[in-house]
Amino acid sequence: MEKGTGTSTEEIRKGGEENGQVLDGSDIMELVGNEEVFGIFVDHKFQELDRDRDGKLSLKELEPAVADIGAALGLPAQGSSADSDHIYSEVLSEFTHGKQEEVSKTEFKEVLSDFLLGMAAGLKRDPIVILRMDGEDLLEFIKGPGYEAEMVSLFSQLESPGGSLHHHIVKALEKLTVDQGMPPSSDSWVMSNIVEPALQSCAGRDHDKPPSQETFLVEFKKVTECVAQRLKEQPVIVAHSENTFDGSGIKRLLSNKFELDKNLNTAMENVPKDRNGKISKEYLRVALDTVAPSAVLPPIGAVHEMDKVIGEMFKMMNADDRTLVKEDEFKKMLTEILGSIMLQLQGNPISISSNSVVHEPLASSSTLLQPSS
Repeated sequence: MEKGTGTSTEEIRKGGEENGQVLDGSDIMELVGNEEVFGIFVDHKFQELDRDRDGKLSLKELEPAVADIGAALGLPAQGSSADSDHIYSEVLSEFTHGKQEEVSKTEFKEVLSDFLLGMAAGLKRDPIVILRMDGEDLLEFIKGPGYEAEMVSLFSQLESPGGSLHHHIVKALEKLTVDQGMPPSSDSWVMSNIVEPALQSCAGRDHDKPPSQETFLVEFKKVTECVAQRLKEQPVIVAHSENTFDGSGIKRLLSNKFELDKNLNTAMENVPKDRNGKISKEYLRVALDTVAPSAVLPPIGAVHEMDKVIGEMFKMMNADDRTLVKEDEFKKMLTEILGSIMLQLQGNPISISSNSVVHEPLASSSTLLQPSS
């Protein structure tokens, strides 16, 4: 990666602006904002999905679009998580307005526009920076004044009786970050095309024996230099994003009564009621997902650390006991859950960093904007 990658999100973002692409939602806003261009885009997408050419999209034909939206939200594939599967159901329900009916092109356009604008708002708040990692920053890290002290500390964390030098080097490479010029070695492509060839070409005779600290420092530097050379020959493109959930978004929402009431009313439209107008508490998770964007919270199922916090709050309030409550009480409980999550995050903010290797040219911010194969 060329100059620009530093130790902060802002520095990384500047690096992306100088040497790559910053996905901040502006391309999506431009697409949706141009009525003529967006109309052509919708026509193209609709024709791709309308396999039987009847002018409407069945539930089956909508599935690829729903899957693309889930992927764009960072959700695991359908069937992987019960927490995220209901989000897929909600996305489908948005298209069909909660009915098991086919969707017209007009309805498809309206819902797709809403989703794209929501995604654009999320990218504007938390941009994704595309980094080109070519080994330069990794070499700079190796030659830097703090390298040896950092690696000594890392070695002490890795020490395990009987662990081979090879094992220690692989684990240490996994600990290096994009800040230090290393793409995620957990990615299978990076491991097989960058890390393993570097280990093979630079491996010493004692790579299968437990290392001393001195041996580790010497051999790790050799391997890392080989990794940098491999990156020079085969640069790796990484999509990098960082986000901190500190409760500030919830605080802003709760302090604005008009905005809060509007979000609560929208949430009420997305949950079923019985004939007496009562709502089961089990739908509090669905309602929370509806207000999540306005509260600067990720969708349930997208961030494990946040799921844990939310799960604890729901448990404290017995929010999953399926008791039927009136709408006002349901709104009150949802507001209290938001407040509890806010207090928890204010005391213990959750920072998430994501690095994904991009194996194909990234033409836009989402698979939704890519033509189907």
